[in-house]
Order: sequence, then C-alpha cells, then structure tokens
Amino acid sequence: MPVAYRRATADDLVRADELVVGSINDLTERHGFGKIASPRPPPFQLFSLNDDPEGLWVAEDEGQMVGFAWSWVCGDLWFLAQLFVSPAQQGSGIGNELIKRTWGPAQQRGATNKALITFTFNTVSQGLYIRHGMFPRFPIYFFNVASERLKTRLDGAQFRRVSLEDLNPHLRHLADIDAQALGLSREKHHRYLIKDKATKGVLLYEGDVCVGYAYVADGHIGPMAVAQRDDMGKAFKTALAMAADSGTSEVSAFVSGSCDAALSVAVEVGMRITLPMILMSSRDFGNWAQYLPRNPGYM
Repeated sequence: MPVAYRRATADDLVRADELVVGSINDLTERHGFGKIASPRPPPFQLFSLNDDPEGLWVAEDEGQMVGFAWSWVCGDLWFLAQLFVSPAQQGSGIGNELIKRTWGPAQQRGATNKALITFTFNTVSQGLYIRHGMFPRFPIYFFNVASERLKTRLDGAQFRRVSLEDLNPHLRHLADIDAQALGLSREKHHRYLIKDKATKGVLLYEGDVCVGYAYVADGHIGPMAVAQRDDMGKAFKTALAMAADSGTSEVSAFVSGSCDAALSVAVEVGMRITLPMILMSSRDFGNWAQYLPRNPGYM
C-alpha cells in the first residue's frame, strides 16, 4: 500500500514525539554526538495544532507513523518547526510530500517566507530544503555551562527585570521589540509562554525604558530579544544571571553566528558550543544580532 498522508490530531502527538526522538538520535549518533533527545510532553505542538490544524501532518505506512511535519505561521513567515521521517523510510519522498502539505495552506493565507532551523551536519535534509527554496543563512550554536562555574565568572551591569504578565502594556512592549528584532508579531506565542508555569518571562528595563525581554525554563534561555543591538551584551548577562539563579545544574542558550555581543559574552563566562545548527530561509528576515531563539521548534 502507498504511504498515506493526513492532518495530525492531538492523539498523534505522543507517537510523533517518539518518531522525532528516534530520528534525532539516529542522526546525532551517526555524526558522533551521541543521543541528545529524550521524550517530552508536546504542549507547544498541541498549542500549534489548536491554533492551525493545517500546520501539522503525519505520514503512515500500513497504520504505522513514518513521518511527521509541524509548522506554524506568524504574519508572512511560515516556520517548519519539525520534519522527521523514520530512518528506514528516508529517501522515499515522504519529507517532500509533508512539506508540500504544510506549506500549501500557509501560502494560501499569505505566507511568503519559509524558514527553519536544522542541524548543520544534516546535509541530506538541507538539500531537500534548498529544493523547496530555503537557503542556508547563518549558524546557530547551542552553548551550555555549569551553573556554579557561570556564577563565578558573571559580572558587570545588568538590566532591571519585571515579571511578564498577559497584560496589554506588556504585550505592547513585546510587540514593539519583536517588530524591531524580527520584523513580525509573535503575540500568540508570547501568550503561550507567559501562561506556561515552567517558564519565567521578564521585561528588561534601563531606568523606565523597556529595552528587551527574556524567558528562562529549566536553566535554558530563550527566546530573548532587544530593541537595539547595542543592548544585547548586557541583556544576555541579565538572562544568564536569571538562569544561574533558577536552581538548575546547567545554563544553556542558542546563539546565532551573527550575534557578536552574545557570542562574546558566552565565551567570556565559560560557555562552550556543544551542537551546531543552521537557519535556512527563502529570504533574509529580522536582525538576529538582536534575537536569541528558544529552540529549533519555537524559533
């Protein structure tokens, strides 16, 4: 029987996560990074499914899930959060078909720019993405460091922090910062993070002026953004201090290769690159010297 494609349902998300974890670990083990993924609850996938049911698709072969694609749309940006195919079925055209099904409805609603974040060493998939008009833009590095080591090396001025709330004044600040850093609004995603009890979000202030925002969950920083690139170094130090004080053993962050200020701070405080990734898109967007992504799914 041919592979069947259908929209995902909430009941598919746990099986999809198992497929994603297995596919990631197969890839990273083959490239010498060992197993890096483990099963996790899929709350953001469920949020995206409820927000846009046409953005998540599964591929099945005789009732077995062999492929999964998850995308979301903000403004004119279509972001491919996940595309994974069972290792035994790779190279059979499943990934190509899943991209078509997720991109089509987004394009009809006005999306014009396609983007994703993938592993730098995932060269086969990069070829697929290039065929779909997404091209490599710049590297994104995953940094981490032991919290205790970080605390001994973190010094210098920091911004004042104000806890984020789902209130119009705070949402306006977030919208203004995202407009300057990314060139688009992500209000629905901010509302999701603000309501997430595992995530702590703050606005960053210099005096009475809001200059940025940062989120931290389990010692991991992101997303984080500033309205002006000159504020990124101080903002990143503020977020690092916030993460170090959260009680976790390690602090981590994704930092783009175009964000000189955050890269410099990361090296100064003893963080090390543990995983290389890359942003691909059909055209340039945003100023990534002002933005740190949360992870490859959230961006």
